[in-house]
Amino acid sequence: MDKRLRDKLRSAVTQTRKLLEENIGEILEGRYGIHRSGMVEGDENFVHLPQEERNYRRDLVAHLEHIKSFGFGPKEAVEQLIREISFTHLNRLVAFKMMEARGLIREAVSQGLKSQGFFFYLADHPQEEDLYNAGQKELAYRHFLLWLAQRYQEEIPALFSPHDPANRVFPSHRVLEEVLELINDPELAEVWGEDETIGWVYQYFTPKEMREKARKESPAPRNSYELAFRNQFYTPRYVVEFLTDNTLGRIWYEMRRGETVLKERCRYLIWQPNEDFLNSGETPSSDAGKVYVPHRPKKDPREFKILDPACGSGHFLLYAFDLLQAIYEEAYDDPDLGPKLRKDYPDREAFRREVPKLILERNLYGIDIDPRAGQIAALALWLRAQRAYQEMGLKPEERPKITRSHIVVAEPMPGETELLKEFVATLHPPALASLVKAVFHKMELASEAGSLLKIEQEIRDAIEAAREQWEEETKVLFREAIRKRNVREESFDVSATEESFWRQAEARVLDALREYAEKFTNHRGYLRKLFAEDAAQGFAFIDVCRNQYDVVLMNPPFGEASKPSKAYIEKAYPRTKNDLYAAFVERGLEWLVPHGRLGAITSRTGFFLSSFRKWREEILLGEANLVALADLGYGVLDTAMVETAAYCLEKV
Repeated sequence: MDKRLRDKLRSAVTQTRKLLEENIGEILEGRYGIHRSGMVEGDENFVHLPQEERNYRRDLVAHLEHIKSFGFGPKEAVEQLIREISFTHLNRLVAFKMMEARGLIREAVSQGLKSQGFFFYLADHPQEEDLYNAGQKELAYRHFLLWLAQRYQEEIPALFSPHDPANRVFPSHRVLEEVLELINDPELAEVWGEDETIGWVYQYFTPKEMREKARKESPAPRNSYELAFRNQFYTPRYVVEFLTDNTLGRIWYEMRRGETVLKERCRYLIWQPNEDFLNSGETPSSDAGKVYVPHRPKKDPREFKILDPACGSGHFLLYAFDLLQAIYEEAYDDPDLGPKLRKDYPDREAFRREVPKLILERNLYGIDIDPRAGQIAALALWLRAQRAYQEMGLKPEERPKITRSHIVVAEPMPGETELLKEFVATLHPPALASLVKAVFHKMELASEAGSLLKIEQEIRDAIEAAREQWEEETKVLFREAIRKRNVREESFDVSATEESFWRQAEARVLDALREYAEKFTNHRGYLRKLFAEDAAQGFAFIDVCRNQYDVVLMNPPFGEASKPSKAYIEKAYPRTKNDLYAAFVERGLEWLVPHGRLGAITSRTGFFLSSFRKWREEILLGEANLVALADLGYGVLDTAMVETAAYCLEKV
């Protein structure tokens, strides 16, 4: 996408944000009594509303309470609610536009009320057609867009969740038409078929002026929201390829001893014609003309794990998807890996159909502190999988459903103390309650520290304590069973590992959350659903943090930590606390398996400033080997005025 198109898209997104936020704020205040000041009018002022809208208002007030439970003041909470609703509507409209461009859905937004898909919807839904014919075209079209969202809520829940407040507040039709006019500008027609477009939409939602104003008012981000938008810079494709080629691409190249299509496909893969690959246990010969590559054992592609701990809109993961497709294809015919794959998938075409689903469900992981990133990255990866199916010639109805991905938002567990107390009272055995309370407490800084929160270490003691408590409780129950039923004591086994105990405990908690969320349908029921959804998201974040990865790729935030997380980061990262990007590199190396690879684009200052000496000596040269470096200078990260370097490390 050239600069002219980017500027055009920037203008459209900026105008769209302004239109939506102003309109959503007006509707919340004028129709539902939720004022920008934070004041919420009493229910008695809204008895005139139809029952459905009274229910919407009840849910919106509940959602506001939920936002406040994370520590927002009344005014901030309303601002956050307006922002959430606005960016979800924009992201959904963009999603439909991009789905249209790929032939995944009939025309839905390109012609507004005259869109072909809308007329097909009316033909299949007589009640909606009656609304349309009765002069309520706008309402019927709103129902159509919600129906379309519902179709994809299972595959892209981050964007199409039925509990999202955007389902309760819709922009006025006048504003919707203005937004669609901006999106449907003929000059932007070519951008909607490009995978990278969603990333630019993500970056441009926050105007450059807002970033500059925040930096002027405070050198350090004042909260996680500021930290997120101050570091939203698009990673150019060539940087993404350079880093991914020399991490994931290089690992597979070494596993295949150089015999791979990636050798030609990866434009930036560094290799030398005089490389010689060692076998396991073999020592290099004295041939001075050769470069010896240590033995790297092959790995089933289903076991590869790739993480972007500051994933934004998912650019690294999108390109990793491309390489993984080639890796799966080669693995199927590999003499060592192929037999197991062919046993599980005897039919090659059936295997190829499963590969996009396997990549999203088994290989790619992303973390971000911005909920918009969660929506957009999940959408981008799903669209990339659909393109893969399209290239196979599969019609939409023939494609496997992808119902699981690993894009998570780092945020605290829900803060409603009464709901937490109510929920843990339902947990059995009681050891689960102790574990859940400890996890909720340890997650308090998740949205501020994000991937830098070492949650897997923070909860280790809590897991061990819960396991010991569980074993004691089980022994008591077992002794009672012996007394009553004469069960033999030697049949009791309490040898669960920490990992197996955590998996068992987590599964029970998630089942309990689902049951808890469904008990009421009133105001409290909606709050329970929000509580359960956020708690499940918190456990998903913990799972991602507990993994080990073959590859970590990132364009991490740089500069100072947010004020609420500063003390934690100084304590957890004493060697790299002076800049977030240095701490991210340290954290990334912790996640890697031995000889795993990390690729990062960051400020280049760490390679020469004296304040980064420990980072260079103890991290880059002590815990890793520097295997590739490109000194890029200024002008790489769009408007970010920082000199950058892109580099790859291999964990020792």
